[in-house]
Amino acid sequence: MSSPSKRREMDLMKLMMSDYKVEMINDGMQEFYVHFHGPAESPYHGGVWKLRVELPDAYPYKSPSIGFVNKIYHPNVDEMSGSVCLDVINQTWSPMFDLVNVFEVFLPQLLLYPNASDPLNGEAAALLMRDKTSYEQRVKEYCEKYAKAEDVGGVPEEKSSDEELSEDEYDSGDDDMAAGPVDP
Repeated sequence: MSSPSKRREMDLMKLMMSDYKVEMINDGMQEFYVHFHGPAESPYHGGVWKLRVELPDAYPYKSPSIGFVNKIYHPNVDEMSGSVCLDVINQTWSPMFDLVNVFEVFLPQLLLYPNASDPLNGEAAALLMRDKTSYEQRVKEYCEKYAKAEDVGGVPEEKSSDEELSEDEYDSGDDDMAAGPVDP
């Protein structure tokens, strides 16, 4: 089992050394977030998404699980869960692929060439087939509303509330200490 473990570490390090921002979810190397920018010359250009990546124990022999955290309007991405329908990840995955392939090739191709005939978001697929200009306008609206750099922030929601709580506790502790010495 050390071979999949070493490969997981190597692929993750390679991704971290590339231009992608990677945030670890916990101490292990199996769950993390990656900040992903929409490809140029697409209606997604300018958008920034946080993707949750989970590597199974059998990675690279089994594909990673990938989902959008912030909303994206795309026929092959479930709008509620962020799940991605991409054959190369879900069905034809090979150990020859790595995480950099996912973010430099597979996901940009998904955004550039949506497959309306195999949708997870039926509304987006129908709009794309019926009126491509309106579809691209809706994509841009979603980018503007949900995929700005500040929308992916530095910290996942569950962590940021803990940090705010810690800062509040720290601040209230300082106030108590400052108030204590002033009274005597």
